[in-house]
Amino acid sequence: MHALEKILAKNSGRRTVKTGEIVTAKVDFAEINDLYLQTVYSFYEMGGEKVWDNTRCAFVFDHYAPCPDIKSASNHREMRQFAQKNQLKYHFDTNAGVCHQVMPEAGLIYPGMIVVATDSHTTTHGAFGAMGTGCGATDMATILMTGELWFRVPEIIEVRLEGEAPRGVYPKDVILAVLGRIRADGAVYKAIDFTGSYVESLNVAGRMTICNMAVEMGAKTAYMQPNQAVMDYVGARAVRPFEVQTTDPGYRYAESHVFDVSALTPQLACPNSVENVHPLPEVLAGGEVALDQGYIGSCTGGREEDIEIAARILKGRHIPPYTRLVVIPASAQVMQRCMAQGWIQTLMDAGATISTPGCGACLGAHEGILAPGEVCITSTNRNFPGRMGSTEARMYLASPATVAASLLNGRITDPREYLD
Repeated sequence: MHALEKILAKNSGRRTVKTGEIVTAKVDFAEINDLYLQTVYSFYEMGGEKVWDNTRCAFVFDHYAPCPDIKSASNHREMRQFAQKNQLKYHFDTNAGVCHQVMPEAGLIYPGMIVVATDSHTTTHGAFGAMGTGCGATDMATILMTGELWFRVPEIIEVRLEGEAPRGVYPKDVILAVLGRIRADGAVYKAIDFTGSYVESLNVAGRMTICNMAVEMGAKTAYMQPNQAVMDYVGARAVRPFEVQTTDPGYRYAESHVFDVSALTPQLACPNSVENVHPLPEVLAGGEVALDQGYIGSCTGGREEDIEIAARILKGRHIPPYTRLVVIPASAQVMQRCMAQGWIQTLMDAGATISTPGCGACLGAHEGILAPGEVCITSTNRNFPGRMGSTEARMYLASPATVAASLLNGRITDPREYLD
């Protein structure tokens, strides 16, 4: 079996599972973000009284942090009341950050677990050798009542990433290149296993970036076999014992895709689709693309490594007048560490706006939304019309390095010019 199948088998009390089977499995941790107050309503409508285990579920207030309107503030109030009533051990309020960042930081994510959250980007946690997937309010209410959920055992696709990334090519560029080939519907309700020498050498942040965007291909979950970087990270934090699962030798994937990372250049996902991916030099050859805003943040591009490279590029420089660069660290811990390194000050000196850790404008709610006709280059994960504000705005997805270099010039720019 594949490691993911072993996880499903273990949590469903079975020796084996196979593709297409429906199993009922125990959930190791459940997370509800502040878009999903309906989970609380569904819980009570279905007869729920107390959550099944108040040490294995949490609210994370990240999409509206801090609240931009009365409605979101009211939602937070009701969710806090539910958390207090159930004495949840883990509750991440508006001072914490993005769910997919704060949960690993708190030691709640570890190899071999099943984590379910009301957020499609829960595929992020495949970076740790976990099975992470999203669900809706009714399914989450079922988990809160029983600690279990049904799963269909998915087909598993291998995406093998070989080679060493050239200068100026980052994990965001790699996953955009993968998206450009497999497309937005190429892995619907399938799992993606990222393998290869590039994956084996990746740090935790890079692994999270790649697994995060597996859902942009329709994937139900993502997976990476834990490497030493993961084991060091988890070993210093995990709040529960864990068991690393491995894929059996000779396992046959439903399909395999091989990428030579060493042949890549920086990539862009151009408006208005994550699959509209082109090499950056190709886009530049088509003419200048002027920018109104750059955005560095989210569960895809707001970690220390992302902010560091932006600070390196912008140090001693300043963005042009009438443009703006919004930087939102993925968590309070990330912000504190970046402040200690001086990167936040460097970015502020360069003219950046630093905002509260959380999702920010990634979902088009606040902290940097776009007006009609504006053009933004962003390290986030989606660029369909209306994602960050007006449906008439245009968004280019890129690495934080490309975002920083581009805002420095007020137009899309190759970051390799600034990396020496």
